[in-house]
Order: sequence, then structure tokens, then C-alpha cells
Amino acid sequence: MLQRFARELLAGLTVAIVALPLAIAFGITATGTSEGALVGLYGAIFAGFFAAVFGGTPAQVTGPTGPITVVATGVIAAHGLEGAFLAFIMAGALQILFGACRLGSLIRYIPHPVVSGFMGGIALIIILGELDQVQKSFLVVAATIVLMLVSARVVKSIPASLIALVIITGILSFAEPVLQNLRIGPVSLNGTVDYIGQIPESIPSITFPEFSGSLILTLVLPALSIALLGSIDSLLTSVVMDNITGRRHRSNRELVGQGLGNMASGLFGGLASAGATVRSVVNVRSGGKTALSAATHSVILLALVAGLGAVVQYIPLAVLSGILILTAIGMFDWESLRKTHVAPRGDVVVMFATMIITVLVDLTVAVAVGVAVALVVHLVQSRRSRASVVYDETGTYHIEGPLSFLSIDRVLTRLRDDEPKLSLSLQKVSYMDMSGAKGLLTFIDHSHRSDVELDFRDLPPHVEHKLTALANDEQRDKLTTVIRNAPSAANRPNDGKS
Repeated sequence: MLQRFARELLAGLTVAIVALPLAIAFGITATGTSEGALVGLYGAIFAGFFAAVFGGTPAQVTGPTGPITVVATGVIAAHGLEGAFLAFIMAGALQILFGACRLGSLIRYIPHPVVSGFMGGIALIIILGELDQVQKSFLVVAATIVLMLVSARVVKSIPASLIALVIITGILSFAEPVLQNLRIGPVSLNGTVDYIGQIPESIPSITFPEFSGSLILTLVLPALSIALLGSIDSLLTSVVMDNITGRRHRSNRELVGQGLGNMASGLFGGLASAGATVRSVVNVRSGGKTALSAATHSVILLALVAGLGAVVQYIPLAVLSGILILTAIGMFDWESLRKTHVAPRGDVVVMFATMIITVLVDLTVAVAVGVAVALVVHLVQSRRSRASVVYDETGTYHIEGPLSFLSIDRVLTRLRDDEPKLSLSLQKVSYMDMSGAKGLLTFIDHSHRSDVELDFRDLPPHVEHKLTALANDEQRDKLTTVIRNAPSAANRPNDGKS
């Protein structure tokens, strides 16, 4: 118990160090002034803390993000900081309303290829954003990545990112002169080493923005835009976290937590925030599994703002770049990318379209286009919109119709009845996309971990081929066992079907 508690605190510390320059950068970008450093930090502190405590995705870290910053920049330019803080509060209230109306459940209809493309697009944005530091301090970035890879294999009790942060920072304290403008012939191995530098020190206080009826009416659309974008951004991050941790988030509770976080952020003069994929992944990779690590990250940031800024001013930005680049590489859905040659072509188009539009246009547009293309593919493949589940007298569940992103969540929810034995007939599955196949394979994994004896009966060739092609080696072995568990046709009870 003590070791797990320590890992949560260490993960929170690691995320705080990663989040610090991001929060400052997003805040300055949104406001256009140095004052924005505190605005960004307060967003990470207050939105991060309240979303962690009241949200529905364990270990998810909330803070200023790129998409939210773009919208917030326009609001601040048009209405000033006071008006923007009021808009953030209104956006938080709208998110709470979304959660109360259970709109968060709509996230289940986002196809797996859209999520994969979203992850890949965000990863590319991160890597591209760190190229400047790679050019300036290639050797430091490379050393950070190598040290993280080695320490992850050798030392299991301490996050690899924290080990690299401490060791590389310590070495640079006396080795920096040697590394300045280091070259081998015409090739530059290392130029200058940039540091976080002094951060503003201040004690935050709650402030109620001045408002009027006309101002509130003017801010309705900007607040709605922030609320929608923040909700989509956060819930997609929740889906990413589900893919990494194997757990299932509570989408409506997450929206309430995000809403409370943005209301608190606006009251304390912070930037609007959302679930941050990079920081959340760093948290999990560093050992964070509960809300404690995410909340700890906010508390540590508060301590830094309150007077401990000197502790972090000597951290090299190149070390943080190495941490972010390695994290981004791990964010790619490598399994789906390796399966593109055997995956349904429509799903491959959806995945890469979402990825490209995420990088070149906008996350919200990318998700909308990805879902729209997935719907078109579904309509081309099947005229029926959803699959249904029929339970017969032999104790077998029959899935009938297209098993796609439109129905896989509802079907699997129906099948989770905690029975020790479960028989499933897929004979009447007319079409199955990547979301359906991934959902079934995950269901097999879940059943295996829960000691549920599962068998698939009457498996059509197109379904078996797709499941086998998209499964990893471990899942393929489990799939073979599940198919082998099914009774032969000769020994199968008569269920009245010809």
C-alpha cells in the first residue's frame, strides 16, 4: 500500500514537471503577455484538481490544451481577460449540464479508427512541436530518450521520466560548457541548452468577474464553443486512457468534473482546460493509476507558483522534449497501424483521414469528419443500422445484424451478466468493422481475466477471418480457445432453428 501511494505521488511530481512549461506556454499564447504564465498555471492547478477529484476517468490529467487555447485566444482578444474568465465559468456550467443530461454517453459512438487517428495526430503534433529543441539540443534529447528506455527496463519502482529528469539535469549543471556548440565535423550534435527559467511567484485568490446581462448574452456562443470542444477533447482523452489502462471511464461524471474544474479555473483567474492526452499518458506511464496522482500534480504546481519556482528553473527544456517525444511515440496505436494491410479498407481511410485532419486542421473537425466517413462506410456495407441480441432457450446469445461502432458497446453491455459460462452465436452477423472486432477481442480478454468460460458458435468465415487478422498473438490464442470451446453441430442442443 505504501509503495503504491509513493508511486502515485512520484507520478504526480513527474506530470507536474511536464505540465509546468506547457501551462506557461499555453497561457502566454492565449493572452499574448507574460501575465499569461500565471493564467495558464492557474488553469492547470484548479481545473486539474477539481477534474481529478470529481471526474470519471482515474489518472486523467486536466490542464490547458492546444485546441482549448485556440478558442480561448479569440475570446480573450474580443472580451479581455475579465470577459474570458466569465466565459470559462459559463462553459464549465454548460459542461455540468451536459453531464446531467447524460450527453457524455455519446462518446461510445466514436469509432475505434477515429480514436486511433486522434491519438496518432496528437502524437505527430507533439513530435513536430519538439523539433526546435531537437535541433538546438539533439544530444540532450537523445540522451534523455535512451536513459528513459534503459531505466524503464532496469528500474521498475521509479518512473523512467523522473530518473532521466534528475540525472540529465544534474549532469548538465557541470557539463553544459562542454556540450555548448558541440560538433563532429559539419554535423552539430548540440547547440545551446535552454532552461525553464524563473517562473512568476504568486498566491492565487478567488475573484468574481463583473458581468451584465448583455455581456452574458454576448458570451453564450464562445462559452458553448469552449464547452463543446473541451467536452470532446476530454472524453476522447478518456477513451485513450481506457485503451491504455483497460478500464472503463464514466463519461457523464467526467463532464461534471471538467465543468467544476473550468468554473474553479475561471473564478481563480485561470485558463479554460480539458483532459490532456499527453500529460495523462505520462501519468499512467509513470505509475499513476488513480485520481491521487492527477490531483498531486495540481498541488505541486500550486507549491511551485507559491514560492518554489527556483527549484525548477534549471530544468532543461530538452529533457522535457525527450520525455514528450518518447511519450508521443507510445501514443501511436501501433497495433492498428501494423494491421492496416488486413483491416477493412474503410476503417483504414477513416483512421488516416482523422490523423491528417487533426494535424493540419483541428481536432474537433477531424473527429466530425472521421465519424461522418465511418457512417458513410457503414451505410455502404449494411442497410441495417444496429445489431440486436436475442437470448434463446438453450442459453445462447444470438447477435444479429451489423456489429459496428454503432452497436458494439450496447451489445457487449448486454452480454456482461457475470455468468460463469457464456455462449455466443455470430451466425447472423452480416458485417463487422474494426470497432466491432476490437470490441469482441477486448471482451474475450475481459472474460478470460474474469474466469468466464466463453464460446463462439456458428462463426461465419468473414467474421472469423476479421477477428483472426486483427487479433494480436495473445488474443489469437484466446480466440482459438473460444472457438474450440463451442460444441460441435452434432452435439448441439436443438434450438428449433433449421
